[in-house]
Amino acid sequence: MKGVYSIGIDRRFADELAAGVLAELGRDPLTLADTLILVPTRRSVRALREAFLRATGGKPTLLPRMAPLGDLDESDWEGLSGNDALSLPPAIDGSEREALLTELVAAFKGDDGQPIAQSAAQALKLARELASLLDELAIDGVPFDRLEALVEGNFATHWRRTLEFLAIIGEHWPNMLAERGQIDALDRRTRSIRAQAARWRERPPATPVIAAGSTGSQPATRDLLAAISGLPQGIVVLPGLDREIDEESWTKLDPTHPQFGLRDLLLALDCAREDVGDWPGGSGDPARRQLIAELMRPAETTDAWQRPEPAALDHVTRADCATPHQEALVIALALREALETRGRTAALVTPDRDLARRVTAELRRWKIDIDDSAGHSLADTPPATLLRALVAAVDSGFAPIDLLALLKHPLCTLGLSRAELLEAARRLDRKCLRGLKPESGVGSLRLRVADCKFGSEGDRRQVIDLVERLHAATTDLVAAMADGASPHALLEASIAAAERCVPGDALWTGEAGEALADVLARLGAAWTGRSPVGGGEWPALLATMLATETIRPRFGRHPRLAIWGPLEARLQRADLLVLGGLNEGSWPPAVETGPWINRPMRAALGLPQPERRIGLSAHDFAAALAAERVLLTRSEREGGAPTVPSRWLARLDALFGYDPHSPAAPPEYIQRGRRTYVAWAETFDDADYRPWPRPEPRPPLDARPKILSLSNIEQWRRDPYGLYARKILGLKVLDPLEQELGAAERGEHLHDALDEFLKAFPEGALPSDALERFERMAGRHLASVLAAPAERAFWWPRFQRLARWFIATETARRSAGTKLLASEVKGSISLGPLTVEARADRIDEIEPGGWEIIDYKTGRVPSPKELEGLFAPQLLLEAAIALHGRFENIDGPVRTVHLSYWQANGLGDGGAVKEIEDGEVLVAAMIALLHKMIEHFGNPATPYTALPWPEFIPHFNDYAHLERVAEWSTTGGEE
Repeated sequence: MKGVYSIGIDRRFADELAAGVLAELGRDPLTLADTLILVPTRRSVRALREAFLRATGGKPTLLPRMAPLGDLDESDWEGLSGNDALSLPPAIDGSEREALLTELVAAFKGDDGQPIAQSAAQALKLARELASLLDELAIDGVPFDRLEALVEGNFATHWRRTLEFLAIIGEHWPNMLAERGQIDALDRRTRSIRAQAARWRERPPATPVIAAGSTGSQPATRDLLAAISGLPQGIVVLPGLDREIDEESWTKLDPTHPQFGLRDLLLALDCAREDVGDWPGGSGDPARRQLIAELMRPAETTDAWQRPEPAALDHVTRADCATPHQEALVIALALREALETRGRTAALVTPDRDLARRVTAELRRWKIDIDDSAGHSLADTPPATLLRALVAAVDSGFAPIDLLALLKHPLCTLGLSRAELLEAARRLDRKCLRGLKPESGVGSLRLRVADCKFGSEGDRRQVIDLVERLHAATTDLVAAMADGASPHALLEASIAAAERCVPGDALWTGEAGEALADVLARLGAAWTGRSPVGGGEWPALLATMLATETIRPRFGRHPRLAIWGPLEARLQRADLLVLGGLNEGSWPPAVETGPWINRPMRAALGLPQPERRIGLSAHDFAAALAAERVLLTRSEREGGAPTVPSRWLARLDALFGYDPHSPAAPPEYIQRGRRTYVAWAETFDDADYRPWPRPEPRPPLDARPKILSLSNIEQWRRDPYGLYARKILGLKVLDPLEQELGAAERGEHLHDALDEFLKAFPEGALPSDALERFERMAGRHLASVLAAPAERAFWWPRFQRLARWFIATETARRSAGTKLLASEVKGSISLGPLTVEARADRIDEIEPGGWEIIDYKTGRVPSPKELEGLFAPQLLLEAAIALHGRFENIDGPVRTVHLSYWQANGLGDGGAVKEIEDGEVLVAAMIALLHKMIEHFGNPATPYTALPWPEFIPHFNDYAHLERVAEWSTTGGEE
């Protein structure tokens, strides 16, 4: 038996291959044991080994030698070729290669003379892209000197500059490798494969050699497959050669077609499609093969589309999900359902890593730990996140957010018990870190701790001890990052600091700790002797170093469920295959040429265009679609934006005449998904739950407040529950960490500046330099809130407009005889059992017995509707205090009170005066309403209802999360 064969796309490849090998060679155990079978990946080797186990019924058997075609090293080739070892230089370590290329990229400058990489981390990312390009050149056999020839091409200036750099790389990189006595790993692999092909042509082995499952997407692989096909006992087994497609379509295949690679391979094998034999075994399902052939028909011949029978999709179910969360839940339900049948297997095949992680999380509902072939990111494991949190905290000068992320990390103890550390960290958080961001460094933390109030000196000493332990653990790392150092030195300092933060060897235990130790050792060796980087670049560089590292669990995953990438799924089968993430940009992937060369350059170099990746993805999709049972899933929205369904789903719709935008009923395979998996997911999290009603607490009378400020009165009017939470429960919202100075702080400081100016010039004409004096006063008050250059550039011109308007307005008022009575003055009034306290921004006397109370507004001014509805009581109650109560240090009777808002926002002319019309009527109504509220809430049965007036809810509400508006406002019947 020799030559080229194909196993139909609708047959289980590994099982059919194993059965055929046993049928042909199994009669002679020694011949079987001497047979060599080459398959694409190491996972394919495992799948084939399990297929042999099934085919022999578990009977002890000497199996053929099996090896991964795409991942052979020198020892593998030695084993395959007897004692004739390949004399090739060793491959350079991948991390060391990245470090060397990073230095070359960092030294490259653009047309402006500045480095193209703005940071060490960006240089590393560009180096990885450059490494991918070098690998492509090695895989496709493009010599480096061809890069130099491109420089003379007709390209734009920036591309020419890039090509000049690539030409330098093409000259220097081989020399650097030669000096080290090494070559690139992929170059070595390519040379090994070509050398093995030449050796087998020269000295054919006396035992059978079978290459199975490869599409020959790489030239070296095609060369080896051609050599194997010419061996006396050489067999090449193709995966799913399409025999249904007509000859016209076969000749018009483009790189995006799943059969394009196989067509190229047959040309390399000098074998016509009709000369390819069928691998012995079952006949498969002709209807399924016809379905896939028509689905993937080239666009040029779609006029010849032959619609398959609907029964061809009986094995397929499709679920179009609303969100990525629902898609993950649908997939998890499908996998879980498969376990209900004894022995049934199921797998998710997807290139979408986010989807894979979501499905993994959803399966934990049933305590199912699934095997994910891609593993998970090492950077997200606890030991690595501790290391990253540590360098981030040091880089930020122990800013509150980064500091707490470090202290509350589950591995961090700083020599204390975990409970002791958390108690001290929480006390530090509550007492010292809230509000404005402190200055950088441990010294600033010490000052904060010294200035803050604690419940006892013991609490203070506990926090001081925590800060000192942190200082001792990080001193060396702080010094290294402050001065800048080599990546190796920074890595060593980071590891040393991390070990001081973590008890014992906890950082290096477990799978994640051991993997991190191995990776850091490799990175330390690779980055030794490299150029120094600034300490501020180290956190991003470390994160980038770890970003590509993955960790795969050794054991303990579910034996019947798996998550595979499209590459890992090749040659494998499960009773149910879920093809997830079927959206454009995911499956198939987005087409990108990379940052170093464009399409014309690729063509000039002889590199395949990136659309070739779509063809490989199409082959993976087509092979998976032919499984026994298939579930196709996609999410209709991602991040709130609509997605585009995969082109193969769109083709499937078109093939069966379905328009998703028409009112016509969808095909049965879509309805089947809606009736089952989607319907299950929609109801899965439903529960017999009645939302709790709107909060209506009824505190006892003696707990209800007797003294309220004007802001409390407004809160009482708009949101009684908010007043209950603030004044009765005594709840106060914590200031945010690293609070930014905003509109409230600018308004407060502007009020202080206005108050100082008016007290400096309380009466008479203003001096000629009043504007300059006012600006100097305001400059002092606003210095802290306008410290950032960008803030000052935006807000100071607005203040200057406001200052000009204010001085002009003040001058005109004083000329008309207006007299300042008080600024920032306290007042109060008693209304039965309630005392109302106020602080007026400004009170002027505009005529004998006639006052004007002014409220400065740097933000919004209450609307007429709010004033008429008595939802803006501040000025109205200040007028009531003036008429019926008392303001401090103001003597004399008052007959009339005018009310006005001064909008001091710096817009337009700088400010505006907005008087309240019908003030006397509104003041009387406000007093009457307040008496009614006092009487109403004097009844112990009266609740403090949450937000009784939806139209007039507070503009700032610290208690919205306690009021649960979204819960009770959707139950109906609420106004």
